[in-house]
Amino acid sequence: MKAWTIRKPGGREELQMKEKEMPAVREGEIRIKVKAAGINRTDTLTRQNTNLKAPYPILGVEVSGIVVDNHSNSPHLSEGTRVAGLVNHGGYAEFVSMPADRAIVIPDNLSFEEAAAIPEVFLTAYQTLYWLGELKDKETVLIHAAGSGVGTAAIQLARQLSNATVIATAGQSEKLDRAKSLGASAVVNYKKDSFDQVVQDQTEGRGVDVILDFVGASYWDMNLASCALDARWVLIGTLGGAKIDSLSIGQLMMKRLSLKGTVLTPRSDDYKARLTHEFSKRALPLFNEGKLKPVIHSVIPFKNLPEAHRQMEENENIGKIILSIEEESV
Repeated sequence: MKAWTIRKPGGREELQMKEKEMPAVREGEIRIKVKAAGINRTDTLTRQNTNLKAPYPILGVEVSGIVVDNHSNSPHLSEGTRVAGLVNHGGYAEFVSMPADRAIVIPDNLSFEEAAAIPEVFLTAYQTLYWLGELKDKETVLIHAAGSGVGTAAIQLARQLSNATVIATAGQSEKLDRAKSLGASAVVNYKKDSFDQVVQDQTEGRGVDVILDFVGASYWDMNLASCALDARWVLIGTLGGAKIDSLSIGQLMMKRLSLKGTVLTPRSDDYKARLTHEFSKRALPLFNEGKLKPVIHSVIPFKNLPEAHRQMEENENIGKIILSIEEESV
C-alpha cells in the first residue's frame, strides 16, 4: 500500500510517499480502507521530531474509511461499515488498523471528508471542556485560537451541549466571523484588543468559568485576569511559548483556580476508548440533527501532502485540513 513517512526529521521537504506492508490486525482491532485523513499539528511536530529513529513511522492520527476486517466482538463494525477515529500513527496510508472500541460509526449525512474532520478536534474539545474544564450549563468559556479545528469544535460543543456563553479570540477577521457564526457571543481580535478587558466588559467584571488555552506563556497575565473565582484553566498548546518569566502562585490561590494541562495523542488506548464512547453517546446524534458540523478549510489530494502541511504550519486554516485518499488521488 502507499503511505506517507519521512526521509529524516525535518521540514516538509522530508515527507516521502513509500510502499509499505499492509498493517496487521490484532485481536480487538479493525482494519480500515482509508478514504480521508485529518491533518493535525501533532503530525507536523512528529515530522520535525529529532528524537525519532529509523524506521520512521507512517504519519497521521485521524482517519475515516470503510471497515475491511473486523477482529473484534463488535458486530456493528461489520465489513463495509463507514467509520472514523483516532489511530496510533499510520493514518496517511491506504489502509490502517485501530482498536475497535475507538471507532466512531459515521452518521449517514456526513461524507468521508467531513467525518475525518471530527475525531481529533471534537474529542480534544470535548475532553478539555467537560472532562478537564468541567463546563456546566450556562457558564462562560473563553476559547483561544477560535479559527483552529479544536476552536471551531469547542465553540459548537459549548453552545449545543451546555448553552454556554462563548468569548472567542483569533487574529483574523475571517476567523472571528466564523466563530460568531458557530455561536460565539463575543469575539476579540487579539492583534487589536486586549481580550482580558473584553472579558471584564462582557461578564460585568466577574470573569470566565473555563479557559481553553492554546497559547500559553504570552497569554498568562491576561488569562489570569480573565478568570472568575473557581475557574478551570486548561492548557492544550504553547503557541505563545512555554516559559513564564514570573508568576504569582498567590493569585492562583486567591482565585481558587484549577490549572490543568493535557495532550490527547499520547493518552492510553483505554482513555481514548472511554472518551470516544462518551462523545459518541452524547454528541454524535447532534451531527445527524445538523446542530454540530465539521468545519473544513480545504481538501487536499493524497499526493499533495506537503501542501496540507504548509497550510497547517502557516496557520491559513479555519477549521480542518483534510487529505483525500480516494484511489484517483494516489
